[in-house]
Amino acid sequence: MKNKLLVCLFLVLSMQTYAQIVFEKGYFIDNNDKKTNCLIKNIDWSNNPSEIQYKLDEQDQPVNISIQQIKAFEVENRSKYERFTVDIDKSTTVITNMSYDKNPEFKKETLLLKVLLEGKASLFEYVSGNTTRYFFKTDSLPVNQLVYKSYKTSEDQIAQNKQYKQQLWMALKCDNITIAEVEKLSYRKNSLLKFFAKYNQCNNSEFTVFKSTEKRDLFNLNIRPGITSSQISISNSSMSTPDYDRDFDSKIGYRFGLEAEFFLPFNKNKWAVIFEPTYVGGYKAEKSRLDSRTNEELKGSIQYNAIELPLGIRYYMFLNNKSSIFLNGQLVMEQAINSEVYSEYSSQRNTTLELKPGTSFALGLGYKFQQKYSVEFRANLGKNVVETNKDWNSNYKSFAITFGYSIF
Repeated sequence: MKNKLLVCLFLVLSMQTYAQIVFEKGYFIDNNDKKTNCLIKNIDWSNNPSEIQYKLDEQDQPVNISIQQIKAFEVENRSKYERFTVDIDKSTTVITNMSYDKNPEFKKETLLLKVLLEGKASLFEYVSGNTTRYFFKTDSLPVNQLVYKSYKTSEDQIAQNKQYKQQLWMALKCDNITIAEVEKLSYRKNSLLKFFAKYNQCNNSEFTVFKSTEKRDLFNLNIRPGITSSQISISNSSMSTPDYDRDFDSKIGYRFGLEAEFFLPFNKNKWAVIFEPTYVGGYKAEKSRLDSRTNEELKGSIQYNAIELPLGIRYYMFLNNKSSIFLNGQLVMEQAINSEVYSEYSSQRNTTLELKPGTSFALGLGYKFQQKYSVEFRANLGKNVVETNKDWNSNYKSFAITFGYSIF
């Protein structure tokens, strides 16, 4: 059952990853230098795209065009990409796979580079996974990569080839730029943007910085009260008879959590990392059974309260500007509080166990309105709450309806 739920979750995620992102005003330029005004599906690309999807108007069916068909495209007031055939070094930063050669290992590729700044001297960015490279061009120079490469000098020592500083000093000379400023430049977007802006200003050149003006939520703090329905069964594998075993009935309890939601910087706030410290309590149950030998009643009882520490990923599917559906997948670590199970084997023999839960996995499906109010159905896929005792086994399952309110 657990595997089926996991497969269903990932299938939904894969089908819906780009389903709810809107088409925005923009244009593309084809190989014949024809400019076509259109609506472009803005997925806030985390990696440089190899194709885009566009519509001529809202009623049209979307059309895909590849990197081979376009020279450039722009999403109005958001981002711009241009196609270039360049020499690019994609040397790894993973130490175990790093080479001893300080020189870049260039390969020729045709790429849509993201325009960061456009002017007399322009700055471009390429991102693919953990690889980030910067390119530049000027009125007199074609597009070239700014070289920064990590390499090994011994098995446990790393050095950097920072040739980009020499490239910029030689190509972008201006009275207001000193060698000391170039030496301080880091191979990072903001540092390079400031430098290219200063160079263009120094040359009295107009320039455009392509930086999204869209306001983004980076962090939400949410109050999360809710109602739980839980069920626990325990068994003892060392006993020849099942008289210690109990299947405690499902009981209604409560939960109260405080959730921190950190949005990832791509795909327009569709992905978030969530951490939700939660108190879960109110589970009490009794279960008696008849002694298989004497037919006397054997009592059993349980009390379970815990602090849960769920850490996971949330994915939003936007229905419109006011509402969205979201999916969660969370790893749940837990600490039981004042929790124990009592079970009789006979009138003379009984045991009391302190409950110590193991790690589990939870899935959630919810609805959010006006980025403020939410309701979520969550299923904990089962865990052992007597994990530290090798003779005992248990299965704890719970379902919850959680209500949320965003403080900010």
